Amino acid sequence: MQSNFDDTKPIFQQIAEMIADDIIDGEIAEGDQIPSTTELSKFYQINRATAQKGLTMLVDAGLVYKQRGVGMFVAEGAVRQLLLERQQDFFKQYVKPLVAEAKRLHLSEEQIIQFIKEATSND
Repeated sequence: MQSNFDDTKPIFQQIAEMIADDIIDGEIAEGDQIPSTTELSKFYQINRATAQKGLTMLVDAGLVYKQRGVGMFVAEGAVRQLLLERQQDFFKQYVKPLVAEAKRLHLSEEQIIQFIKEATSND
């Protein structure tokens, strides 16, 4: 887990996103226990209520579930759900604006694809 917060989003939202990132990246697998509110608050030096609010976001989204007296665990299907959500966000945030700008520049679909191929071959 990373420990850098920025001022663009509430800390509880950043906590939820960091755990979601760890789930997508495979650092926390489906069925694995996630860090507790206490662990998060100590590690990030934040209020327990802030950490709890971030975890509640994950529970409300169906990505993690509570097991009374034991902790919280990554739900089955969480990776698939997160990937679908992030892919939709990627389409809205990046692909749609890219296509709109490409149209303004009179780029063909083939030219766009070629640019993408060139960009990925340079990595």
